[in-house]
Amino acid sequence: MNIDISYEIPNAEEYNNLRIISGLSPKDEAASEIGLKNSIFMISLRDSGKLIGMGRIIGDGGCFYHIVDIAVAPSYQGNGLGNLIMSEITKYLDDHASKDSYVSLIADVPADRLYKKFGFDYSAPKSVGMAKRY
Repeated sequence: MNIDISYEIPNAEEYNNLRIISGLSPKDEAASEIGLKNSIFMISLRDSGKLIGMGRIIGDGGCFYHIVDIAVAPSYQGNGLGNLIMSEITKYLDDHASKDSYVSLIADVPADRLYKKFGFDYSAPKSVGMAKRY
């Protein structure tokens, strides 16, 4: 397997295609274009030009960072690519986040096991994740 690592933002169509095949919900294409452009950090994994993995950080770039869109195409899962994505995200945060920054993510099970390897822990019962969808 010869995977190319890029820090370039994918286009909205391929972003959504990877979300869908990875089991994440699709997003509006226009909203995806805006959101992707406003990423603090993006890692894309490609095989022969095809987007097969991704992850990104959103937030204010100072106090708060939120990790989103961790996805690997099903046919590439189990090869350590999730670890690679999280390693790159962690390296970015180690280099750029201030010592008092709050870094959060919402973990789908069983991906929570991956995030625990990178120092993330459950915030409950002190706090719980909440969401409102439109």
